[in-house]
Amino acid sequence: MERENTAQANQPKRLFDCLAYQLEHFPLEDMLAAKEDDEWRTYSTREVGELVNQLTLGLLEQGISREDGTTQGRDKICIISHNCPEWMLLDMAIQQAGAVSVPVYPNINDNELKFILADADVKLVFAGDAALYQKIQRIVQELPALQAVYTFAPVPGARAWRELLRPLNPETLALVNQSSAAVQPEDLATILYTSGTTGTPKGVMLSHRNIVSNVFGSAKIIQEIGVGGKRALSFLPLNHAFERMATYCLIYSGVSIYYAERMERIGDNLKEVKPALFTTVPRLLEKVYEGILNKGNQLTGLKRKLFFWALDLAEQFEINQPQSINYRMQLALADKLIFSKWREALGGELKAVITGAAACQVRLLKVFTAAGIVIQEGYGLTEASPIISGNRYSEPNRMFGTVGPLLEGVEVKIADDGEILAKGPNIMMGYYKRPDLTHEVMEGKWLHTGDIGTLIDGKFLKITDRKKELFKTSGGKYVAPQPIENKMVESSWIEQIMVVGETQKYVGALIVPAFHTIKDWFTRQGASYPGDVAAIADKRVQALVKEAVDFYNQFFNPVEQVKNFVLLPQPWTIAGGELTPTLKLKRKVISDKYKSLIAGMYS
Repeated sequence: MERENTAQANQPKRLFDCLAYQLEHFPLEDMLAAKEDDEWRTYSTREVGELVNQLTLGLLEQGISREDGTTQGRDKICIISHNCPEWMLLDMAIQQAGAVSVPVYPNINDNELKFILADADVKLVFAGDAALYQKIQRIVQELPALQAVYTFAPVPGARAWRELLRPLNPETLALVNQSSAAVQPEDLATILYTSGTTGTPKGVMLSHRNIVSNVFGSAKIIQEIGVGGKRALSFLPLNHAFERMATYCLIYSGVSIYYAERMERIGDNLKEVKPALFTTVPRLLEKVYEGILNKGNQLTGLKRKLFFWALDLAEQFEINQPQSINYRMQLALADKLIFSKWREALGGELKAVITGAAACQVRLLKVFTAAGIVIQEGYGLTEASPIISGNRYSEPNRMFGTVGPLLEGVEVKIADDGEILAKGPNIMMGYYKRPDLTHEVMEGKWLHTGDIGTLIDGKFLKITDRKKELFKTSGGKYVAPQPIENKMVESSWIEQIMVVGETQKYVGALIVPAFHTIKDWFTRQGASYPGDVAAIADKRVQALVKEAVDFYNQFFNPVEQVKNFVLLPQPWTIAGGELTPTLKLKRKVISDKYKSLIAGMYS
């Protein structure tokens, strides 16, 4: 049978049922894969099933259980690790034991980690490597509920996860089956603590039913691409709701999952794995594009002219609109000469990329789609398990600048103030131990997303801004910073930007220039690069950035136009505290950090 034509019988009701579904309908020899000693180590669907059952048994023997069956009473287990097959083996074993997984970002700071582990009363922690194991050891004395810490990679003096594997026989397998059979679709499956852009982390409670409903809706999007039996590359953190749900969606759809070694190796891994699909966030897509652009800038003569001719063609690309025969002929030539090489650099078999978590530049959507790689932008939030809408592979169900049609089973309405409200089986159970916060965002069964948007043609959802990020100038005019920022970063001179101007007479901006572009500019001038700090003080560099800002200002009303800006000498990072783990701006942190510079802009 075709992998995309999933059978109606025995449909998954709990997340771990996706594994049994794959084993029954299309078992794979490489269900999961990762590098071990520089070689790809693959795990078949059958081997994964056996390891999950063995690990479930080990957890049960450690006393892990659903206890009284209530949300508060279920045992909590933390996973803090980079992506690897062991991550998913453990996740499914925790579920089968009736417990709750509490995954966290590997780069989380100690204070947030301590808060989460204490708030969730975590009983066991599984750390990926020695560094993460030491991170736990630094705070272990302050966590009375914590009973043991295990590691995925061998760490001297630490318990290895494989110590929990127990042999299977009819008697022990019956115990596993008894435990998993007791798990209900409405049971809490995971608590995902959202880092947010401000404040203390909130624990989003998602049931099996919440996430499985999202898996079914998202599977229709993935299966339309035609990737059953092919490979996907995974590199977004598994503890993020987007990648976690996507993983179960890939399992359900019969797609092999290969875990990238690390961010710096993604380019090499793409060539090795040759995926048909991967999920990402816009910032990483921008990095891919910047890499392509840098190679183009290094070309000379006719090759350089051809490269930028093709790029200009791609930026004019449209969907659902007729384009001239002349344009289509030129695009076909550009594909043969230029775009085919781009696809080859990305593995040669990439059909689509699904992006979410933040707005993607329309220019990137056009360029990659014109080059034969469909970018499908979607939208959601952790509280929605996480997908609310998504652009489809088929052109009639895709529109540039929108986040696509609603996911099947999800409803949306636009409040009087423009806020998007969502309802469906994917909406969270609530915030862990915080009914007050739950009440703030839930209106009956409707979730207040905090995003401002509209429905185009009654079909395509378009996000215009974050409700809490709108600000009012001293003239009483509201300004939405995100559309301005998203447009400005289309400039090759601007790497990052944050629009400011709350209660001020005009809109300003903090800008991190694209230093790699500036370095190339100095080289073309026949001058040596003076360093980032000196570069931003150079009047010529300031003029180049101002020219870019002035160009993109034309797309906005006068009240929204950036009238002044300050250049910063270093990029905002997760480690620096200015970005969330999904690369969103922490506006309050940035505003506080550069308070004097912002004030100077208006003095």
